Amino acid sequence: MTLAAAPDFWITSGYHLLRRGEDGRLRVTPDFLRAYLDRPELQPEEGSGPAERELAARLNDDPLRPVAPGELATIPDADARANWQALLRFRAALLASETLEQTYLGIAAGRTAPVAPLFVDHLVHAILRGLLEGCTDPIRLRAAELLFRTQLVSVDGSTIRVGDEEMILAAADPAQAGDIHLDLLKPTDADAYWGRSDRFDTALEIGFGSAGLDGLCRVLEAWVKHMAGADASIQPVQSIRDERWRWHVGLDAEASTILNDLYRGAAVGEPRLARLLSLFRMELAPSVRLSREMSGRPIYLGMAMTERGRLRLKPQNLVLNLPWAEGERP
Repeated sequence: MTLAAAPDFWITSGYHLLRRGEDGRLRVTPDFLRAYLDRPELQPEEGSGPAERELAARLNDDPLRPVAPGELATIPDADARANWQALLRFRAALLASETLEQTYLGIAAGRTAPVAPLFVDHLVHAILRGLLEGCTDPIRLRAAELLFRTQLVSVDGSTIRVGDEEMILAAADPAQAGDIHLDLLKPTDADAYWGRSDRFDTALEIGFGSAGLDGLCRVLEAWVKHMAGADASIQPVQSIRDERWRWHVGLDAEASTILNDLYRGAAVGEPRLARLLSLFRMELAPSVRLSREMSGRPIYLGMAMTERGRLRLKPQNLVLNLPWAEGERP
């Protein structure tokens, strides 16, 4: 009996235009670069001059073609020129690395010239798409969206729901953006996700004990394994009661500052503490080379929303901010 293949998802990630190596890592292709030329920001407008139109045509023919600085200088519109410069910086970062994973870590660690946040999110989107190839759990896939799409959070007692910020703001009065009116993706009807995975228009429950939070833990484990080669076990916890607490990682900027203050024993007011949506305990396999102080000890993770209810994860933190032994940092 032949098992049915897992449904496809995230076509907009560009994964299908990449080349996947035997190591599971992704290599850039001309078709992947060419897809960026179709973005609205790079479409020559009616009033665009011949220089911009010629540049677009030449790069469409050969996305790897070198572009001299003087070619951009001939584009009179400052916004159009800035858009082309942003794309070419991103292309340079991609071509300077063997894989998309290396490109991402280089940018995140500051080893590569900065690129626009939009491109960084695209990298995470594509990497996760390859990492989750064959996944048959829509809840886990929806949870993975938190790593590359900003969410708005709605809290009602112990119920915590997230919805895609862009979709909510596009569909509702911005003054009511804190209210999530997207369809809630539940385990009982999760198959509805397959036909709408590129619409990012479902809400997800991520409160303690929820399938959504469990799915996020599994995604984070897979991310650490893929990006750092480290086997990890990540589980939600309701509090940190550990006299030997020595290391923590905020999965976002808000959580980082809250955990830092809690660790130092500084006062954290109740309104601010309430923004801490989830805590996690992460244990790494004994084979993972951490600093001597952290060997065999757990690492605590936190996830928090801003005062305005935004949740913006920084997945690079879970790779670069671990207590690596000297010379082991990816």
